[in-house]
Amino acid sequence: MNLSAILGRIEETVDAETAAIRTDVRFDIKASNLRKSRYLYELNKAVSGLGAAGLGDEHRHGIIRLREKLSANEAAILAHLNAVTEVAALMQDAIQRAEADGTYTASEFGRMAEQP
Repeated sequence: MNLSAILGRIEETVDAETAAIRTDVRFDIKASNLRKSRYLYELNKAVSGLGAAGLGDEHRHGIIRLREKLSANEAAILAHLNAVTEVAALMQDAIQRAEADGTYTASEFGRMAEQP
């Protein structure tokens, strides 16, 4: 397999994922991760087949460019995870406040027992 083609496919996939994470709330990140894993497997096989001596400047530049795109992708994923964590915390807090509205507290049951 052509190393340049593999690098191009990975870059394309990473760029698409990065953009989708930022804009599409219905983006299927699981499917995208499967694609990336498959392409990275192909990349590892291609690079190990070439050996270090087989990597030319074009491939080195492609790998450096891919590394930069993966850094941007990682930042987008972390921002997404932080947002999900924040929303989950807000929901948990709202649920806890709703459950603790005084309706079912021990002190409320005690007052009811005291009333004639």
